[in-house]
Order: sequence, then C-alpha cells, then structure tokens
Amino acid sequence: MKCRGMDDRGIDRRVVLTTLAAAALAVAGPAAAETGVTDTRIKVGQSAVFTGPAKDFGVDYKAGIALYFDKVNKTGGVQGRSLELVSHDDAYDPKKTAENTTRLIDEDKVFALIGYVATGNLIAAMPIAEKAGVPMFAPLVGTTSFRTNHNRYLFHVRASYETELRKIVGHLATLGINNIAVIYQNSAFGKSNLETCLQIAQGLKVKVVESVPMEIAATDAKPQVATLTKAQPGAVVMIMAGKMVEVFLRDYRASGSAAPLYTISVGITDAPGSAQRLNGGIEGLVTASIVPSPQSSRMPIVADYRKDRADAGEKIDSYTMLEGYIAARVFVEGLKRAGRNLTRDGFIKAMEDMGTTKLGDFPLQYGPGNHNGSNFVDLEMYTRSGTLKR
Repeated sequence: MKCRGMDDRGIDRRVVLTTLAAAALAVAGPAAAETGVTDTRIKVGQSAVFTGPAKDFGVDYKAGIALYFDKVNKTGGVQGRSLELVSHDDAYDPKKTAENTTRLIDEDKVFALIGYVATGNLIAAMPIAEKAGVPMFAPLVGTTSFRTNHNRYLFHVRASYETELRKIVGHLATLGINNIAVIYQNSAFGKSNLETCLQIAQGLKVKVVESVPMEIAATDAKPQVATLTKAQPGAVVMIMAGKMVEVFLRDYRASGSAAPLYTISVGITDAPGSAQRLNGGIEGLVTASIVPSPQSSRMPIVADYRKDRADAGEKIDSYTMLEGYIAARVFVEGLKRAGRNLTRDGFIKAMEDMGTTKLGDFPLQYGPGNHNGSNFVDLEMYTRSGTLKR
C-alpha cells in the first residue's frame, strides 16, 4: 500500500517541497535589509558647509553629532550596531548640496540624512530625500515654512526662527521699543525670515522703520550702517549668519551708532574669536539661544556633553556643537525606539510615537502631525570677552 504523501516511487513529496524551498532561499539569500543598515552598522549621511565664510556652523555641528555618535559606539552602539557618519562639504552652495544628497543616497547608501546647514541648502536637498523616502533629521534651519508645511520625512530638533524672532520682538515691545530696523542676509534664509519678522512686528504693533540686505561674503557694511543710522531705530535686529555678522558689528560700532543690537541664534558661532577680532565689540549684543549654555552643567544634557567632550579631548566648544550633540542624542533615541528590526518607516513611526518627553531635561515634542521638536528659546547678552550672560 502506498503511504499518504508518497509518490509511485515511494518518495515523500513533502520532504521534496521543503528541500526545494530551502534551496530557493539559499540562492536568494536572506530577506533584504533596509538601505544603510547591516547587522553591525547604521550609515548616516550629512552635507554641510565645511569651507568658506560660514564654515564654523558645519564644522561645529558635525563635531557635536560625531561626539555623541562616538560615545554611543564606545558603549556598544544602537542595538549592537555602530553609527557611521559620512559627511561631504557643500561650501554653503545649494547646487552642491543637491549633488551631495544624491551621492549620499545613491552611492553611499545611507539610512538617513542628518545635520544639514542653511535654508537654501535644505530647500535644494529636501525634494531628493523625499523622493527616495530617506528621513532628513535635525537640519540647522529654523525657517518657518519648513515647520508649517508638514513633511513626513523631515524632523527638526531646534526651535524655529519664528519662535526666536517672536522672543526678540516681544522682548523689545515689553521694553517699550516700538520702532526697529532689520538687517538681513540676502539669501532665501534672510528673505523668508525677514517676512516672518515683519509679520510678528505687525502683530505686536512694532514698526519696522527700515530693512536692508547684506551679502554673506561682504567685507564692508558701511552703506548698510548709514541707512540704518539714518532711520533712527530703537533697536536693530540682525537676520544673518557667519562672518558677515562680524563685518556688520565692526562697522556699526565704528560709526558710533548706539541702538541696541539683537541677533538670532545662528548669528555668532565663534564668540571668543569674534570678541578678539572685534576688540570687544561684541559686548552688548543680545542673541536668541535655542540650547542651554554649553558652559553650564545645571541641565543634565549639558553635564553629559561636557563629560563626553572632556573624555574625547575635544577642543571645539560652542552652542552649535552642543546643538549637534543634542540632535544626535534625539536621533539615537529614535533609533533605539525603532528596535532591532530597523527600517526607515519604523524610525519615522518611533519618532512620531515619542510624544512629549525630555532627554536630559531638554524638552521635546513629536507626533504624527508635529515633527518640530523643541521650542526652547532664551535671550542672552555677550560680554566683552565673548561669554554670554542672562
């Protein structure tokens, strides 16, 4: 009698089918892992400015990200995987940023993108990342349109420039300064945030008596200073970044103009260097800060930063570096919550499920319709030596 499942030759068909299935899997290999993820590594990409007049932003931001990544790698990585940061210089050029982004996605095969710098550069990169379904994490950008136009693949950590400008203009209104002037960077970043500032001022019944553009590579700000001085504002708000801020400060102080100066968080990166080059001319400049002081250890996340920086022998120490460190810590938290079976969709869901939380007492909030992260903004004033005080 022939047994059930046996053919005429006495061969068990179930064994044959099982063997054939196993052979097919052996040929095909294991199920494909997510791009940029292996059993031992997660590859993350960055395009930022590492040369030229705005290089301090990219250099310091990368240093902060790398500091935390290195700390995580030394303690076993994320779910047993080490973090690899692949960084390319875009020299602040949006066209180069787009080229680097394509290279990072198509050639370097990264899991996610992190630490981009500047509004125009993010505008150039975001459509490429979105089309490829690659998460873009913590750009050093606070432009309002990126916050109000929700994008599934874009996650912020820093507070928006709108929040910073509202803090500045609101503070001036409280002081009774109801007429101000604005000097802004002649770029997508400067123009978009000038519009934001004008809207905020109108809402607070503060008059903007003059607004003048300035080129990022400018070496002379005397024409701008003359125009602003003639307008006789109660205060000047600076929407600029990089060396051009020093150029303006130098010529503004030399003119004898006395209206107080306010800048958003990206105005000054190398404060001690600026103070030295300006012979103390940075004194009295008020800045919005979107992270706590990197010199204060009262907040646990800053204490962790200071310890990790000392352990690594890192020489860079700035607000931008601390911001990069915090951004990397939030990114790693999202990776941990996504679990061992890491995918881009899983990472996005893990970030959105984070809700309201604190990392080292630094407040954050994420959700399915909210990728904005932090609203932390404080105002501080530079001393003659370049330190900040509240």
